[in-house]
Amino acid sequence: MKAKHEIKTFDELIEAEHGKVGTESRNAYEEKAHRFIISEMLKEARREAKMTQQELADRSGTKKSYISKIENGKGNLQLSTLIRIFETGLNKRIGLTFL
Repeated sequence: MKAKHEIKTFDELIEAEHGKVGTESRNAYEEKAHRFIISEMLKEARREAKMTQQELADRSGTKKSYISKIENGKGNLQLSTLIRIFETGLNKRIGLTFL
């Protein structure tokens, strides 16, 4: 492992803090990071639409508690429900990229 003063890139920092890609620690970190990004995107889109969590839940056929869990980075996300929330509830398109 590199000493802190030897780290020169963000990727090196993440590897030093959370391990190499594919390790349990790194996978857990990346899952949390993805949940955070999704939560922030949802909050921003909902606020842009000037909707409450309840209004979004009603429009997308889910519950306010589910919207709240997503916005707080908690809970078990189902891709089909997330797509419905963005596309039906917020009239936004979702694109997925697999690397």
